[in-house]
Amino acid sequence: MEMKGKDLICTQDWSLEELEQTLRVAHDMKKNRYADKYTDLLKHRTFLMFFYNPSVRTRQSFEAAATELGGHAQFLEPKSMRLKTKHSAGETIEDAANVMSRYAVGLGIRILEDKIAAYGDGDRLLREYAQYATIPIVNMADDRFHPCQGLADIMGLQQRLGTNLKRKKLLMVWGQGALARSWGSIQENLLISSRFGMDVSLAYPEGYDLDPEVIEMTKANCKTSGSSFNITNDLVEGYHGADVVYSRNWMSPAAYASGEFDKAGEVKKAMQIDGWTCNEEKMKLTNDGLYIHPMPVDRGNEVTDAVASGERSIIVDVAENRLHVQKAVMGLTMSDQRIVL
Repeated sequence: MEMKGKDLICTQDWSLEELEQTLRVAHDMKKNRYADKYTDLLKHRTFLMFFYNPSVRTRQSFEAAATELGGHAQFLEPKSMRLKTKHSAGETIEDAANVMSRYAVGLGIRILEDKIAAYGDGDRLLREYAQYATIPIVNMADDRFHPCQGLADIMGLQQRLGTNLKRKKLLMVWGQGALARSWGSIQENLLISSRFGMDVSLAYPEGYDLDPEVIEMTKANCKTSGSSFNITNDLVEGYHGADVVYSRNWMSPAAYASGEFDKAGEVKKAMQIDGWTCNEEKMKLTNDGLYIHPMPVDRGNEVTDAVASGERSIIVDVAENRLHVQKAVMGLTMSDQRIVL
């Protein structure tokens, strides 16, 4: 399967076969982490990373991934570069993408809710870079999608539940929180979980609807895979029989109503909604369910310490998997060498 040169902006853009191949490679890379067949896939090559927003795991995992593939990841902050914006003159995306394509074998971009003026602007920026670049563009998290996180989630579930996830029940549930998070990780998980045949249950308080287009794609994925999709505003209903619980805070659709991201307003509103913390009592309603989260975890609000650090929590496993799925993505899309399992 030829994947060299492919952008990864959302897992929905890739075929199911491509996603499955990426995960097979990721599992093998984890098993044979420093094997000779992987350590020179990007030998002497450079992967550029644009961080509009700071990170912990994203920078660490991409830099480690490039190193373990024999290459180098270069950290860049757009605020210190002469790039054209609405408020300043500088290099256009077309020019920047064309030039950087001559320097590197791939470009990762991370841009979240507080660096844009309207929902979708971050995702549109990535797609504009993809329009002009001749190297793969990798989404390191934007305001709509987070494909590497979605792949890491599935990899973690496969390690505990088996490679066949069909008809396993996933509960995606809103959690109280003080971070006013964008929808990227949540929506990515809904999309990729439904592609892999999981029964998806989405629970949130009234007023916290997600992107209608993503919801329709999730419904269509479930129909194609023969699974179910359900939305509820009940804070307990979805826990019954769940094999996986993903409890996370996310912003409301009104977050950009003023023309910029209203973090303070979103936090204030979220912290006034009680009862939506994932705890041991609710987890007892599940089918001995696993707990997953993309981190950082807002402990005490999104989830209790007892659940986040409990024996059914796989949040650290999933965080580790970011390294392996990113190595797989980079190896498959940026290397001149064919990966043979």
